[in-house]
Amino acid sequence: MAVIVEEHLWITLRDGCRLGARLWLPDDAMANPVPAILEYIPYRKRDGTRGRDEPMHGYYAAHGYAAIRVDMRGSGDSDGHLADEYLPLEQDDALEVIEWIVAQPWCDGNVGMQGKSWSGFNALQVAARRPAALKAVVTTFFTDNRYTDDIHYMGGCLLNDNLWWGGIMLAYQSRPLDPAIVGDGWRQAWLDRIAAMPFFAALWLAHQRDDAYWQHGSIGTDYDAIACPVLAVGGWADSYTNAVPRVLANLRVPTRGIIGPWGHIYPHDGVPGPAIGFLQEAVRWWDHWLKGRDTGVMAEPQLRAYVEDPVPPEGTRTQAPGRWIGLAEWPSPTIAPLALHVSADGALAQTPGAAGEVSICSPQSHGRAGGEWMGAGCPGEHATDQRLDDGGALVFETAPLDADLSVLGVVRVALAVAADAPVAHAVLRLSDVAPDGRVTRVSYQVFNLTHRDSHAHPEPLVPGRFYDVAIDLNACGHRFRAGHRIRLAVATTYWPLIWPAPTQTTLTLRSADCRVILPVLPADAPEIAMPPPAHGPLTPVTRLDQGMVLRYSQVDHVTGATTYVTEAAGGVFGEGVLRFDDIGTEVSHDLRRELTIRDDDPLSAHYVLTQSIALGREGWRTRSDIRTEMRSDATYFHISAELQAYENGTCVATRQWAETIARDLM
Repeated sequence: MAVIVEEHLWITLRDGCRLGARLWLPDDAMANPVPAILEYIPYRKRDGTRGRDEPMHGYYAAHGYAAIRVDMRGSGDSDGHLADEYLPLEQDDALEVIEWIVAQPWCDGNVGMQGKSWSGFNALQVAARRPAALKAVVTTFFTDNRYTDDIHYMGGCLLNDNLWWGGIMLAYQSRPLDPAIVGDGWRQAWLDRIAAMPFFAALWLAHQRDDAYWQHGSIGTDYDAIACPVLAVGGWADSYTNAVPRVLANLRVPTRGIIGPWGHIYPHDGVPGPAIGFLQEAVRWWDHWLKGRDTGVMAEPQLRAYVEDPVPPEGTRTQAPGRWIGLAEWPSPTIAPLALHVSADGALAQTPGAAGEVSICSPQSHGRAGGEWMGAGCPGEHATDQRLDDGGALVFETAPLDADLSVLGVVRVALAVAADAPVAHAVLRLSDVAPDGRVTRVSYQVFNLTHRDSHAHPEPLVPGRFYDVAIDLNACGHRFRAGHRIRLAVATTYWPLIWPAPTQTTLTLRSADCRVILPVLPADAPEIAMPPPAHGPLTPVTRLDQGMVLRYSQVDHVTGATTYVTEAAGGVFGEGVLRFDDIGTEVSHDLRRELTIRDDDPLSAHYVLTQSIALGREGWRTRSDIRTEMRSDATYFHISAELQAYENGTCVATRQWAETIARDLM
């Protein structure tokens, strides 16, 4: 089917705010109206996600849909200001956008929402508002709980990606509106946007508990609010996989789930591979729910998941060996719990072993082999050989397995644990130990023990008192091969993934009351096939510079400081410097992240993030330079940022932020 692309159109809201959009239409849609698929996100439809949008939304249009990609208020070329993530106004605007779509002559009155990450979140948030025209959702790499499973906090611990993402948002939002779209007012609108920009990282750091701020937009607080069918997609290398099994278990509408090996990339481009025919699967979903065709999607297993085989523990991973399995329902009655007991002598076995108390005080640099919190298909982002970190942890290990053992779902670790300080972290890693000794992390979790009873109402620990704590590791799908061992490692720190507790702490485990509960998949679980990837026409793009990505850690043996460095030139995700040829616009983004700590002093933690983001074409060149920094003492976090914006080499705007925020049992 031939496709018409409208580069830009305005959607005017009732308050006069105009949202910018791109539109892909079947060429006969004006005469024969079709359902619409909306993606609503703040990442610049013209020059931000263009390379990703074209082959995806063009594919939908070629299969009989109006595909519309809308920039949220205050982003891209849209009017207004973006004050924060997932605000009520964001949802209100989306409801108006859906009303506008339904009123267009090319729409037959049926709308679906699709999204990844931010737009995966808000697709569900908007669905919970129940607009009548919204008939189905496809959500990928999303969360149902903004506190426990987003880029700010994990297990009640502060993720260092909170500052990273806050800095990235400063960079993204400091880019100008395009004069080719908005005309002569672009410059003043740009300067106004910079002047109104919030200090995102500080907004999020001010909410260290699971309070009303996070509960807004967390659809897990009321799953029943969603009334339309949901296809939920995740990836083991991504950071948002836990939500897929939860929504399958809790939504009362028709649901299907897919979990593959991928990082934070749409599955038809998925890395690590194998990529799949996600667009074909989505069209089957849309055809069923938006066009009323029986495409067989509801005859599919409720969960299709990729169970990974062991891989070498290397930072760069382009393929993940394994197999696809299908489970008719989730939770699946075919998955059986297997308890492994922890022994004081380091054993992990199905029968109890030596009882006793064992203690650990990890060096503050423990975690250097942890990789990135969120995989995005970049070089060096995966967890590396865990032997680097296991020396700073308590390690418990099975004997070599007599037969293959596959797990799918959430691994739970039950601990009887005491700490010597009122605030302490427990870091748990489940790993696959190969016969040659290499250790590959399968799953992990970090946990602030002051949150043992509640993320909303943490309480300090009584030093020396033992507590029974159950900690769920991130959902995983993995086959431990015969001859391999299963290893549990317990530590007190995880740098550079999380900010450390305010004091160096020691944890003590009472081994007789500690165990690991594995969700064991039956050996005869049905294997299935997934379609190969397909795409629509690609956007014309020229890579002007290949760029580069470096990740390394270094130890200063004079000062004792360990520094973890990520450096990206050209593109934060390794894409290089690009020119979108059909609009003549060049984009680049350089970043350097340095996280430094001394092994004996958690208060030595220091994080500096510098960026330079450029956008423009001949005669119109813009750039923003941003520096974000964080330190802490025992009582406060200290965060700051500065931004300079340039037009054709001349500084036209500056901003500075500095905040001191009290630590709340964090």
